[in-house]
Amino acid sequence: MTTQETGPTSGGGPVSVRPLREADLDRADEIVRVAFGTFLGVPDPFGSADYVRTRFAADPHAAFAATVDGELAGSNFATNWGSVGFFGPLTVRPDLWDHGVGKSLMEPIMDCFESWGNSHLGLFTFSHSPKHLELYRRYGFWPRFLTAVMRKQVAARNSVPALVTYGGLSAVERPDYLNACRALTDAVYEGLDLEREILAAHAQDLGDTVLLPGESGLDGLAVCHCGPGSEAGADVCFVKFGAVRPGREAGDRFERLLDACEQLAAERGLGQLDAGMNLGRPDAYQRMVARGFRTGLQGVTMHRPNEPGYSHPDAYVIDDWR
Repeated sequence: MTTQETGPTSGGGPVSVRPLREADLDRADEIVRVAFGTFLGVPDPFGSADYVRTRFAADPHAAFAATVDGELAGSNFATNWGSVGFFGPLTVRPDLWDHGVGKSLMEPIMDCFESWGNSHLGLFTFSHSPKHLELYRRYGFWPRFLTAVMRKQVAARNSVPALVTYGGLSAVERPDYLNACRALTDAVYEGLDLEREILAAHAQDLGDTVLLPGESGLDGLAVCHCGPGSEAGADVCFVKFGAVRPGREAGDRFERLLDACEQLAAERGLGQLDAGMNLGRPDAYQRMVARGFRTGLQGVTMHRPNEPGYSHPDAYVIDDWR
């Protein structure tokens, strides 16, 4: 991809956009922490969680850097889930806020989505920030339901059968299970494919993917990040994505999937289970509340086109698009 330039910022020269490089990662991570910390008014909102290195390693060709006067000014990351694409975190150095850097980092992201052919695009942002909502609205994204990033203390459940995980499968078994995962997510939303997340979690040793076998195929899956260096952070198991086979008894399957995720967290010695839930899925949300999950962070997902995607009452899906 060629470098793009926009007009000069009030703080220096023009904004240049190029692929993010491995040599940029420490500085990019620092900017992410400072930017979110400044906006939220906390010193470091992420602690030992890592959003920069994990997403760069998952797909370096979908990670972009903005520079001003040769210095890193911000970064952005695109994620490809088959028919679904989303981006973030998009972060800019606070001294360059409102100077067009964020807009410059949107252009290569939209190019990614076009080349991938995603039919439904999204992002997670702050529902109380008109500036964020307006920036993304210019690119055709529309705010829909709130998304709650929920958490609970882990309590091992003795009734859970032995866990089946992607990491515990043999090399011979893995392709069949990946096909089963693809068939399940396609039933949730046509073309939805989590293979990249499953493989990234395994390859980077970020956690594992819980698999829920059923009598007639795979009943559920959950890509979980575990502990520091992942997107979870210390003492946390984070369900980055989870879904169960739709249809009759989907709610019961969802309860079993939550049991299995909590069991994974307990087996890893982690004290907190985090999971994002879009409020367009009210029964799934209420089931999590009944189990003791409480909202720690709340934002809004924006969609392009202005359609629910898989965030509707019949979907039992965990995610948050951060």
